[in-house]
Amino acid sequence: MAAFDLIGFGRHDPCARWIDGQYWLAARTPEGPGSICLHPEVAAFGPGAAWLLARADGMRGLHDSEAGFTPEKHPLVQRLAKTPLRFPRTGIVFPRLLKAICEQKVTGKEAYQAYSAIVRHFGEPAPGPAERLLLPPDPLRIATSPYYVFHPLGLEQRRARVVIGAAAKAATLEACPDSPSLSQRLLSLPGIGPWTVAEVVRVVHGDADAVSVGDFHLKNTISWALAGEPRGTDERMLELLEPFAGHRGRVCMMIEQAGIAAPRYGPRMPIRSFRSF
Repeated sequence: MAAFDLIGFGRHDPCARWIDGQYWLAARTPEGPGSICLHPEVAAFGPGAAWLLARADGMRGLHDSEAGFTPEKHPLVQRLAKTPLRFPRTGIVFPRLLKAICEQKVTGKEAYQAYSAIVRHFGEPAPGPAERLLLPPDPLRIATSPYYVFHPLGLEQRRARVVIGAAAKAATLEACPDSPSLSQRLLSLPGIGPWTVAEVVRVVHGDADAVSVGDFHLKNTISWALAGEPRGTDERMLELLEPFAGHRGRVCMMIEQAGIAAPRYGPRMPIRSFRSF
């Protein structure tokens, strides 16, 4: 998987996707809307083209560094590290934050359906030649929308209010220059906790140490992969990851990308709909 594949929501993301063998990203930049092709060759379009081109190497993972990473501290990690994993660094906060809020405490299917519906409801065609590529929603439009607008799009009142509140602070969030400052600012917002913060800074600032504490599956996955324990806690997960401090998120992502998962004992979480709320 290329670094830029971690930016979007897979094939369900109207703003970041593969189109005819090319990987495209649409964004609202400080210089205006734009789109950028990140593979196989880099090219950008629209008023935001220059801004995007200046950050293309980061988006492609070329600014990621494994300095201080010690995979030899665990045989599984050492084996997985033979396949390099690069983190992107987009410098674009609100679209990633919107995705993360949509993912809070729901199934993956619920999350990508809601996110895609919100983008299509608020989005606009991205500049450039790529068809079926939409700009992320304008935070101002999100911030000035009543929460019930989001119910038919797949968000209940709680997440809708979190999205609206985050959109109102989008300019302040975008101005944070690094992972620590962005983390601190995000945690000051209602409805934003450590899990959401990790999901955002990992992509926005390429934070390879960000661990999604509070994830429903991750604590079990890491406990199983690193200690053979089918069930774990966040505390146990962090204990097992401590030897890789500085790259804990890298280890988590390596394990997840390898398809390693703890044994399942219970029923899957049901798929719900909030459209009739």
